[in-house]
Amino acid sequence: MISYILAVITGLAVIGVDQYTKYIVKSTMVLGSSDDFIKGIIDLTYIENTGSAWGMLSGYTWLLLSITFVVMLVLVALLLKFGGKNKLMFWSVILVMSGGLGNMYDRIFRNGKVIDFFHFEFIPDFPVFNVADCAIVVGAGMLVLYFILDMIKENRANKAAAKRKNDANS
Repeated sequence: MISYILAVITGLAVIGVDQYTKYIVKSTMVLGSSDDFIKGIIDLTYIENTGSAWGMLSGYTWLLLSITFVVMLVLVALLLKFGGKNKLMFWSVILVMSGGLGNMYDRIFRNGKVIDFFHFEFIPDFPVFNVADCAIVVGAGMLVLYFILDMIKENRANKAAAKRKNDANS
């Protein structure tokens, strides 16, 4: 039970930290400017992104909001169906949802623009991102891990059932 409460608190913290860092960047940096954060690794580059990663679907705010809304509905369904049974599923869904809500807030209340600011210096073509994006990527990775582990578990159960059936027929 504590793990589920911690996941919800973490999700709320992600939303809060995401919005706070975006506020700090917007109020202290000039749009398009960069500052070293961890020299040679990450810099802070203030951009306002009207698209998704790599600027895809730029300017299609309503489409991006619609996609996010549908994904949120799917995540709520996953949470209702599997979340109470598995902590990994619960945590992953909470992280993806909190990141999605952070970016959705930007699209609604910042004229369709998501504030991004983290940039990997050592991967120049990698998109600039934010705290919400980190939560989405980590949560999605955990969700993939959940499904892989679930498939392995199901495969082992099927093999054990087949073995029992073969042993019974022998």
